[in-house]
Amino acid sequence: MKRFFLVVAGIAFAGAVFAQQQTYPNRPIRIIIPWPPGQATDLAGRVVALQLSTILGQQVIADNRPGAGGMIGTDMAAKATPDGYTLLAASSGPVTINPLLQKVPFDPVRDLAPVANVGLSPYILVTGAKFPAANIKEFVALIKASPGKYSFASSGTGATAHLVAEIFNGRAGLQVTHVPYKGSAPALIDVISGEIAYALETMAGTMPHIKSGRLKAYGISTIKGSALAPGIEPLATGANLPGFDAAAWIGVMVPAGTPKPIVERLAVGIDKAMKSPETRERIEAAGLEVDYRRTEVFAPYLQEQRVRFAEIIKKNNIRID
Repeated sequence: MKRFFLVVAGIAFAGAVFAQQQTYPNRPIRIIIPWPPGQATDLAGRVVALQLSTILGQQVIADNRPGAGGMIGTDMAAKATPDGYTLLAASSGPVTINPLLQKVPFDPVRDLAPVANVGLSPYILVTGAKFPAANIKEFVALIKASPGKYSFASSGTGATAHLVAEIFNGRAGLQVTHVPYKGSAPALIDVISGEIAYALETMAGTMPHIKSGRLKAYGISTIKGSALAPGIEPLATGANLPGFDAAAWIGVMVPAGTPKPIVERLAVGIDKAMKSPETRERIEAAGLEVDYRRTEVFAPYLQEQRVRFAEIIKKNNIRID
């Protein structure tokens, strides 16, 4: 008899889960953004939230949870109930890079599941407007001439901006001090003021300041440059760093264990959104290159990124103190 009731209870539970999946979504969805407002992942996450709200017929609410190089919000998402009502605006820093550099409270492979990638964020080397170097060659020469004198800012220890800057510093032979911040916006404020010498920060975060004249741009991290940053030369050529090519991916993930039909529903929604010229224009307006990858392509891409950055970290002997 006991076994009979257990079977019945199991069938009832399975039926309830199936019914929930069939009616999904029937209440607002939260997308956790593990960075402050204005950062590249925040901007992309809000574009996705806006478009999914219309497509899914339920409000997708942006929930900023910054701190620890994106790990606080990412950990929250990884530990959330896997029912499709918590999404993560995921990015390479906390998902790909941090776990390679230090112990983190989640396993990105075991605890998170990919839905889709939407954008790519190049990085631009910037200083305050009054920094004396006229070009990237003068910049490198000036910094190298005074080992230990200058400092650089990043959006957080272990964030992609930190790693990209460390790769650049190592390749260029610069001896500088790292000053981490809780996001790119506060980091750039101190670069603009001249308190910090420079930063390699996202195109999304830097371009408005470059256009306004508050920041001076010396080079972009992608080897081909970007149509969204006309006139800014790749660091690979400008600083004579052959092969220098680095950027951050930004996409949507969910807690592992989220039912497959719900993941597919979200994936279909994002696919529809990414086919819209309006979505692509909004992503580009946020200073991001459109880089759409469906679930089946995004998953192996994440593995490739882990291998690539692991090799970069090992080759450059990068550590978090």
